[in-house]
Amino acid sequence: MGYPWLKFYDKTVAHSLDYPEIPVYQLLEDTARRYPRRPVTCFLGKRMDYASLKQASDNLAAALQNKGIVEDDKVALLLPNFPGFLIAYYALLKLGAVVVPFNLLYTEPELEFLFNDSGVETAVTIPMFATKTAKLKGKTRLKQIFISFIADFLPFPLNTVQRLRETRMLRRARQETGVELFPMRPLTRTPAPATFKAHATDPRNMAMLIYSGGTTGVSKGIMLSHYSIVANAHQITAWGGLTKEDSILAVLPLFHGFGMSVCMNSAVLSGLKIILLPRFDARKMARTITRYRPTLAAVVPTILVALANLKDVDRYDFTSLKAVWVGAAPLTEGIKNTFEEKTGGRAIEGYGLTEAVTAIMANPYKGQHKTGSIGIPFPDVQARILSLDGKYELPAGETGEIVLKTPTMMMGYYRLPDKTDETIIDGWLFTGDIGYMDENGYLYITDRKKDLIIVGGFNVFPREIDELLDRHPKIREGITVGVPDEYKGERIKVYIVLKSGTEADFDEFDQYFRKHLTPYKVPSEIEFRPELPKSAIGKILRRTLRNQELEKLKKIKS
Repeated sequence: MGYPWLKFYDKTVAHSLDYPEIPVYQLLEDTARRYPRRPVTCFLGKRMDYASLKQASDNLAAALQNKGIVEDDKVALLLPNFPGFLIAYYALLKLGAVVVPFNLLYTEPELEFLFNDSGVETAVTIPMFATKTAKLKGKTRLKQIFISFIADFLPFPLNTVQRLRETRMLRRARQETGVELFPMRPLTRTPAPATFKAHATDPRNMAMLIYSGGTTGVSKGIMLSHYSIVANAHQITAWGGLTKEDSILAVLPLFHGFGMSVCMNSAVLSGLKIILLPRFDARKMARTITRYRPTLAAVVPTILVALANLKDVDRYDFTSLKAVWVGAAPLTEGIKNTFEEKTGGRAIEGYGLTEAVTAIMANPYKGQHKTGSIGIPFPDVQARILSLDGKYELPAGETGEIVLKTPTMMMGYYRLPDKTDETIIDGWLFTGDIGYMDENGYLYITDRKKDLIIVGGFNVFPREIDELLDRHPKIREGITVGVPDEYKGERIKVYIVLKSGTEADFDEFDQYFRKHLTPYKVPSEIEFRPELPKSAIGKILRRTLRNQELEKLKKIKS
């Protein structure tokens, strides 16, 4: 079978790649051997080279081994973007343990569910989140908590001020919870014994258990093997032509599949310098680009919008950026054009999903870009458009479900064999995304088969918010809908019918949502209605409400 997209590959990108059968930590081992003194991280001005990162991860791995961490143990990471994330990540993989990264903004109830579902017994976090994490002990299987100090990786005098803050936070966490918390610094600085050797992990074993988002029954743990993660790193490296002369700005969280694969593993494979930002702030990001001159970045569209909307954007120099990979939400023509006019670089839209590690297709780095398209498949990725009943393949231009075959395929959903069987059929990954392929093999997403809402690149399951609506004593019925938003891609709107004789306003429900939800899941709009549209069997018609919103937008634009 011929693949029309192959003729649009950049000349330097092979149609097929060799994927080594190695554990993920070998990426660091090999690069540290080739470029020991090359910087691997730059964190607010302080640098760490590859040899130092390898040594610190060896030291931590040996210490955690002495603390009882063994093969297949699941260890939670609640860490921001800083060198401590890389040290913990590679150290755990050297022991054959499974890394379970979590969003730092998750609330305690959300974490309680996810800790119980995954069965983690060890967590690594920072003082800022020590109290929240420690409170999970006794409610979950959590037994030990290790604390990494951001101050350990900051230059003087920033480290002095930060160490005082973090010491106070840690002391407060111990006082409030009575839980023993182990600082990581002594562990990373105590040399690993000469006898220490990384675990000879089977590359087909699970390396990461990463959750798709949300809490309760809708969130699924996605099992990723060492092989699939390594394969994706090689695909990204080939597609972007990455070399050790490049540097990448890591503002996307490393706990997210996009950030983890594009900004960390592929960067380490290629010997890049990773410029780490612990959180997104448009002005700080602009200053960082101007000062440290990264050649590459990976973002969601809202980041480009925020940069463009800085009042004094012209004072910053973005010309070092050759390319910015954009994913997780649609990239509009206006956002793309504004960025490219400002920087002279290229905004390259792509597509990925955690079930396939992350990015598996994109517009070519140097070749033809099609605005609105998510691009063409990476090497060794096959794509088809199937009818919505899954029975037959559709020709170019016709809309159906996007299905894929890729060497980066997940092992399956954790403890959910039925869901796995629904998603992977005869070796094909059914994405749940609706779209079409043009005659040249470029793909376009037009809708989602499921009602997932993507807010600024983060997945939000409407059902989770629907359940909160159901539990509120003043609500008779309610439903959650994702509506288009030029800045975030989508925003969350809820429709509420109050019980007879009750009154409420936006602020009351806003406080209710903020108490129970991660900030990006909090609805930004509430509409009170006397009734909601329903089907003949009484089901609230979510799609009807979304279509009403789309009609409103059309009228506004016309």
